[in-house]
Amino acid sequence: MVLAERAPEVYRALVRLDAAARQGVEPAMRELVKVRVSQLNGCAFCVDMHSKDALAAGESVERLMQLTVWEESRHFYTERETAALELAEAMTLLPSGPVSDEVYGRAAKLFGEEELAQLISVVTVINAWNRIGVTTRMVAGHYQPGNAG
Repeated sequence: MVLAERAPEVYRALVRLDAAARQGVEPAMRELVKVRVSQLNGCAFCVDMHSKDALAAGESVERLMQLTVWEESRHFYTERETAALELAEAMTLLPSGPVSDEVYGRAAKLFGEEELAQLISVVTVINAWNRIGVTTRMVAGHYQPGNAG
């Protein structure tokens, strides 16, 4: 099932929401967050897409490879990137417990209010896309950067 064909208004609204969420978040950080959230959610299509987008934007293979173990490889990432990854994981894994004051506070200290709001929006939107991708069995491997999918 392709959401764009079966629920085009919902699909277009999500595309617009995705575009709005991207504003004000550094592209490299945004793609790292999208890849990590997609890994956590088991969305192979989105891992493929956002890894390719990250590479096309100049991200290193090494940093992408270390992303699954970023907590043990913090030296590959900036303090802001680790705070963004930590917040993204906490938001994605809500069934494990709420986002802690410590995690939120660290992100709030490193990001201005508007940038933090945009980062929260990026995480929210990629979680929505992941749920669509996993549920509708979207197949990884066909995406090329610069294409809609």
